[in-house]
Formats: sequence, structure tokens, C-alpha cells
Amino acid sequence: MRAKTKTNGRGADPMRPDLFLIKRVRKETADTFTMELQPQPGSRVRPFRPGQFNMLDVIGVGEVPISISGDPASTVRVGHTTRAVGAVTNAMSRLGRGGLLGVRGPFGTGWPLDLAAGRDVVIVAGGIGLAPLRPAIYHVLAHRSRYGRVVLLYGTRTPSDILFRNELRLWGGRFDLDVQVTVDRGEGGWRGNVGVVTPLIRRAGFDPLQALAMVCGPEIMMRFAVQELQKRGVTNDRIYVSLERNMKCAIGLCGHCQFGPFFVCKDGPVFRVDRVEPWLAKREI
Repeated sequence: MRAKTKTNGRGADPMRPDLFLIKRVRKETADTFTMELQPQPGSRVRPFRPGQFNMLDVIGVGEVPISISGDPASTVRVGHTTRAVGAVTNAMSRLGRGGLLGVRGPFGTGWPLDLAAGRDVVIVAGGIGLAPLRPAIYHVLAHRSRYGRVVLLYGTRTPSDILFRNELRLWGGRFDLDVQVTVDRGEGGWRGNVGVVTPLIRRAGFDPLQALAMVCGPEIMMRFAVQELQKRGVTNDRIYVSLERNMKCAIGLCGHCQFGPFFVCKDGPVFRVDRVEPWLAKREI
């Protein structure tokens, strides 16, 4: 007899994937790509909160957690941006347009966009960390009058590692959005900022006494970004980070994603810094 599985509140088994077609694949960098997935008959695009993730299943290979990087207003397709770094994501990259994936989710917590209303918004991203923040940017721009000044600070290793180039160019041309991009190494005729992203926080134009910050990237980058935001006067209850861990079940049963007293899959991946700061500085957690 099959044991009962806890459902996700939608009346569906959260461990059972829906079938989606890879409708479009866009190469972002040498090893990073964005997929637009379209539900097959019997499946649908489920509403998600910016910052949540799906479990993507390459049939016969395995399953991995991937943050949702598409527009939260879309009811037709769902977007995911990932790097081909392991067996599952490499297999995913080989499927291409027309391939089929199993999709479970969405899972986890989202960015605090309601709490950010009426405040300045500071978005700090490093590398592929821009992907989980992209839906939040879509949401803020779609409801621009609800927010104060909006600052996007983005850093990558080299110019060739920059994600979403066309969108960054469009966003940078807006009068109501301050976009600053920096690279660790200015190669290939790069004329923009050179250096890590965290120093940009020191001179960014926002009111630290009421701003809300959202940070995603490598953990060492997030630790230093949090420190710079604190130095500017942004308090820990107004700084949010997105953490990555080895999610397996996505519903807090298996324990693979434990982070201190938390399970990243259900308590995160988005956390307020004052809840997790004691563990951010510790290695091997």
C-alpha cells in the first residue's frame, strides 16, 4: 500500500511532476542557457512568487532545483536559467527545443515585494544570481509607481559572463531604474566598471534608512554585500538573501538542504538576514 504524500495545498501530489515541452532555448553565455517551458495537455503553468524554484526532471537522468527566472505575469510559459555544470543540467542542455521535462513546483519562499512597496529597492546580483532576481525586477517594473528609487547592481567575472544582455541594456536606458554592471576582469574592449560588485553599494543612490535590499549570488559575495549594506545603514530586517542548497524532495522531508535549523526548500530559499546571519559566515553548513 502506497504511503500518503503530503500535498502542496493545490490538491496535487507535490512529488509528481507535470510534463512540459521545451519551447525555446536561448544561450546566455558559454555554459548558461535559458529555457522557456510550455505545459503539455493535463499540465499548466502554476502561479509563482518571484524567488521561488521548480524541480526540473530530465527523464531517466535525474532531477535538480532551478530558480524560476521568467515573468511572473506569464500564464503561458515558465522560464528557467541554469548553468550546465552536472549530469542533469548537461543532459538538459542537450535536449534543446522540443525536449520534454518533468516539472514540480513552485516551491519555497519569494522576495518580499509587498514589504518593499513604498521603499527604495536595492537589488544586488552576482553571476547567475541575477536569474532568481529577474522575476522580481519584472514585477517592480510592472508596478513601478509602488516603489521608490530602484537600483540594480550586477557583477560577473568577465563581460562574456553577463546574463540577459538585451534586457540590461533596456533597463539601463530607463530614467526610473539605476543599473550598474561591473566585471572582475575588463576583457574584449570593456568600457564599464571593473571590480567586484560590492563597492558599488557604497555610492549607489538610495536612502539606506528606509531601503529594502535583495541579494543573490555566490555566498562569499552575499556575505560582503550584506556587510556593505549594513555599513550604509540598511538594517538586517530589510536585507534578504537567496540561498542555494542540494534540494531533493523540495518539501522538507529528506533533509538534504538543511541550513542550520532551517530547510532551504521550505523555509527559503529567500531568507531575511537577521534569521540566518549566524550561519552565513560558517563554512561547510
